[in-house]
Amino acid sequence: MKLHWSPKSPYVRKVMICVNELQLEGEIELVRSVAAMLKPNADIMKDNPLSKIPTLVRDDGSALFDSSVICQYLNELANGNLFPGEGDSKWQSLRWQALGDGMTDALILWRNERERAAPNPVLMDAFDLKVRSALAMLDTEVSALESCPFSIGHISLCCSLGYLDYRFDAFGWRTHAPTLSGWYASMLNRTSIQSTAPVDG
Repeated sequence: MKLHWSPKSPYVRKVMICVNELQLEGEIELVRSVAAMLKPNADIMKDNPLSKIPTLVRDDGSALFDSSVICQYLNELANGNLFPGEGDSKWQSLRWQALGDGMTDALILWRNERERAAPNPVLMDAFDLKVRSALAMLDTEVSALESCPFSIGHISLCCSLGYLDYRFDAFGWRTHAPTLSGWYASMLNRTSIQSTAPVDG
């Protein structure tokens, strides 16, 4: 299999954490791919017309995207347990995945707006409010995060918090969610989280 990959993307990181947790490193070739919003990548588009990463090309040549689909595919391929199969644990895990991915979406849009010559203050305030609100909610759910088995929900939240550290260091998210900060510090001891930290280059 081939994965269009970047060391900076939080959604690629989500896939790579799953790869590590499921011990599939030897099964996937990483292809360094740049997916800029304003410059569609012709090589990526051969496999994904949206020119987005991550994109996974299977051995039969068919491609899967986005990160949620790829992670679920890899979990089934390895007979893993990163996606709870039924009951409340399933819906809680998927809810955390949606919240983590949604927060990451907001952060990426926020960063893009921040990079503009004249950022829209209304948009900037809206992104700030959404991220602070998500952090406040998660800060009240740490005991639930700690009591549930490690799953795709935990992975998505770790990727979003890691992106905050990487792109929004001045935001100081830990002051807004001190209990969540303690939980995230414990997650950083996990090999899959450590080995996939975003890096420049």
